[in-house]
Amino acid sequence: MAELLTLSRHILQQARDHHEATGDFNLLMSHIATATKVVARQVSKAGLLNVLGKTGDTNVQGEEVTKLDIIANESLKAMLDDLPMVCALASEEDASFVTTRAGATSGRYLIAFDPLDGSSNIDVNVSIGTIFSVRRRATVGELPTEADFLGPGSELVAAGYAVYGSSTMFVYTTGKGVDGFTLDPGVGEYVLSHRNMTLPDRCRVLSINGTNRDRWYPGTQAFVDHIVGRTEARYERTTGRYIGSLVADFHRNLIYGGVFAYPADTSSPEGKLRLLFEAQPLALIIEQAGGAATDGRQRILDIRPDGLHARATLVIGNTREVELYGRYEAAHGQP
Repeated sequence: MAELLTLSRHILQQARDHHEATGDFNLLMSHIATATKVVARQVSKAGLLNVLGKTGDTNVQGEEVTKLDIIANESLKAMLDDLPMVCALASEEDASFVTTRAGATSGRYLIAFDPLDGSSNIDVNVSIGTIFSVRRRATVGELPTEADFLGPGSELVAAGYAVYGSSTMFVYTTGKGVDGFTLDPGVGEYVLSHRNMTLPDRCRVLSINGTNRDRWYPGTQAFVDHIVGRTEARYERTTGRYIGSLVADFHRNLIYGGVFAYPADTSSPEGKLRLLFEAQPLALIIEQAGGAATDGRQRILDIRPDGLHARATLVIGNTREVELYGRYEAAHGQP
């Protein structure tokens, strides 16, 4: 039987090969992975544990909170709160960041996460996921501030996601390529299944919510028309797929090749996706896989958030399509 390479062993191998990662960082990544296993277990049993449906509350984003949103958020915070190398946690579900119990003044790392992306799809059993990023603060010895989280995405030291679908996968990068792991329920471990993931140079899928077309700015309309018009051989076999779970749409396009777009429009002039919790981590992953990410004007990883919950346009996928969007945006502009 072929030897299985678990996520924990892979992290240790990367540390040895690159002579960069520390034991603290390895433990941190292992805890994040374990937290996603806890969430995966809750998701898989959601229909049996009476945790489907909404709580009746709204979060800081103005979105309805589901019961699993709360469970995922609390699970991640509980798993990471007692790590001495972590000083603070920021969640898409919470208005502000929280300092950790063990490393508030001494920890070097800050973690931002979307605990359950796509939670509106929970009740209909559509794939959902967790997105995270890790950054290092410049100084230690004092309590962290919100400003510590607000650097550009190019400063991230790691990013990844878990997708809870027909199987649970954990995909991550530390800036040395992208690797994917599938959870083996029999042994309870993530096992390497997708080594050195690279984005195929083809636009097999266009992922955008076409029902919003009447609110799109002219640049977005022209971009979509260019692709669906099939005037280029590259787009003759392009199909439209939009799940409504960012992490699931992103994961499919990473495997098949394609582009995802959630543009600014007349109802959301600043864009709707969260820069810190969604756009930055996925942008780091896509660039490491050979793709690109933009807001139409600049590279996502160059943008500095103006707050924890700053929003942005996100166009992410194959470099050719991302650049095409940028050209149409430049040509047509927006009000």
